[in-house]
Amino acid sequence: MGSKIALKLTLYFSVALLLFSVLIGSVFMTLFKNHTLKLNKADLEKRAVTIASTLSDLLRGKEPPMGMMGPRQGGYGSYIRFLDDIAMTDIWIVDEHLELITNRPMSHRQYSYTDLPPDAEKVVKEVFADNTTFSEGFSNLLNTPTLTVGTPIKLRGKVIGALLLHSPVEGINEAITQGFSLLAISMFAALMLSILLSIALAVSFAKPLRKMKDSAILLARGNYSTKTGVRQSDEIGELAIAIDMLSEQLDLASRESEKLLQLRRDFVANISHELRTPVTVIRGSLEALCDEVVTDPVQVKNYHQQMLSESLFLQRLVNDLLDLSRLQNTDFKIEFQELSLSDVLNDVVRSARHMAQLKNIDIRQFEDSKTCVVLGDYGRLRQMFLIIVDNALKFSPENGVITLSLKDRTVTIQDRGVGIPQQDLPYIFDRFYKVQSEQNKDGTGLGLAIAKQIADRHAIHVSLSSRQKEGTVFNFQF
Repeated sequence: MGSKIALKLTLYFSVALLLFSVLIGSVFMTLFKNHTLKLNKADLEKRAVTIASTLSDLLRGKEPPMGMMGPRQGGYGSYIRFLDDIAMTDIWIVDEHLELITNRPMSHRQYSYTDLPPDAEKVVKEVFADNTTFSEGFSNLLNTPTLTVGTPIKLRGKVIGALLLHSPVEGINEAITQGFSLLAISMFAALMLSILLSIALAVSFAKPLRKMKDSAILLARGNYSTKTGVRQSDEIGELAIAIDMLSEQLDLASRESEKLLQLRRDFVANISHELRTPVTVIRGSLEALCDEVVTDPVQVKNYHQQMLSESLFLQRLVNDLLDLSRLQNTDFKIEFQELSLSDVLNDVVRSARHMAQLKNIDIRQFEDSKTCVVLGDYGRLRQMFLIIVDNALKFSPENGVITLSLKDRTVTIQDRGVGIPQQDLPYIFDRFYKVQSEQNKDGTGLGLAIAKQIADRHAIHVSLSSRQKEGTVFNFQF
């Protein structure tokens, strides 16, 4: 019982059953007592009526003298003498003046009118009104709890006497006591059984709760692989499943956090590397010029040209970083408006053809509709397609072909260049990831990451396929 909830449940069950037992016991005892008294009254009434009827029959056989109920002779007299033995209890016969016609010795004493209780006159009057009535008022007179039934004795339809049959209620009280003892034993047995059941039930509740508590503590300490191990088809089981789901989500979040931390480290390392080379070149050229190590005009011009090239690279790198940072920021708003994809692709092709002339690359455009309208930012979509086309131009051989097509709200950009190695395909959208090749030596490794962010902000599904020495295909599904 080390569990507090188990102890509480046991106490609650026990107290609830105890109160229920007391309530049921009280109701039972009341009903049992009333029922027992009802049965005893019915038996007494039946006996009294039978005796009174017998007396009436005897009186009709020989009428007694005036003022008396009959002589003590013959059948009537014998019946009167043995009346107590016949009824197996005390019987009085009283006239309307409360005179006892039979005054059998009871408890070694006889009773007279003055000994009768105040309730006697009321009972006799009720009987002479031709009613059967009950009373407990004779108990003090008889020195024992007694139930008295009074019933009329009739002769020719007239009540001539009151038959009072006294029955001690000790048997009734004994029966009630036995009933109460039996009930108390049953209640005690039920209470013990309920305590055992409540302990078992409380333990069944407390055990899975303790497991879930232990799991929660381990989760708080950073052990996200922990599981409750609770499998129940009830609310506790649902709570355990929720904790296990939380554990899985925290474990996933922890791994993602580690991944992001590693990406952040990689980002710092990559950006440091990307910045170090041009800065080193610019600084070295400036030191050579300032120290007049280089004085030949042709060499000086070459140094200036190299510094300009590195500065342009730095500018492009900074601009790409700013674009990527903005796109990854959910607070950075993109201006969505209805626009024609055909217009965007036409603009992209016009801009790309100027770059394609350097390698004599043919850019072909195919469209199945001139009215494909989408919601998006014109400038960002143009930037996204230009990044892909620029890469296609970069990796395509001279006199190659690049195809842009629009079909079923899907834009496809295909080249016939060197392709992308299969081991590099999963990483080409990562920041600073560059395929190691001669064509890509001047790339920042941010272009495809920017294109992917633009696609994600427009809910565009991007897919690609590539084979080395055969080319690459990008699909943008709106």
